[in-house]
Amino acid sequence: MSNPALASDEPNEDQLNKAIDELRGVLSEEGGQGSAAAAHAAMPSVGGNNIVMSIPVEVQIVLGSTEMPVSELMGLQKGSTVALNRRVGEPVDIVVNGRKIAKGEITVLEHDPSRFGVKLTEIVAAKPSR
Repeated sequence: MSNPALASDEPNEDQLNKAIDELRGVLSEEGGQGSAAAAHAAMPSVGGNNIVMSIPVEVQIVLGSTEMPVSELMGLQKGSTVALNRRVGEPVDIVVNGRKIAKGEITVLEHDPSRFGVKLTEIVAAKPSR
């Protein structure tokens, strides 16, 4: 049974559906169908599943970034440390095909403690289409 106090901190179904629609919008061509819902409805169906659902997308979890001169970059060696622009505990960005769609926190997988995962904490608001 889930704890209602914890459930309020997690994305609800509407937020997740909105994020999925945003992903569909990222996949549709700019100036094409107009809205993500129209693009989704226009996709041909194969065996009850939309073709778009099988298209691979690049998902990146961005811990942080930094800028450095080439001379400093060339001086990096095994064991060098690169300081990032984020502090420990700050949310990471979830980026799909180059577009930030959410924020999250790094977590250790419960069923496999040797692996990391990301728990979604915030869905980034979709920017209106032009």
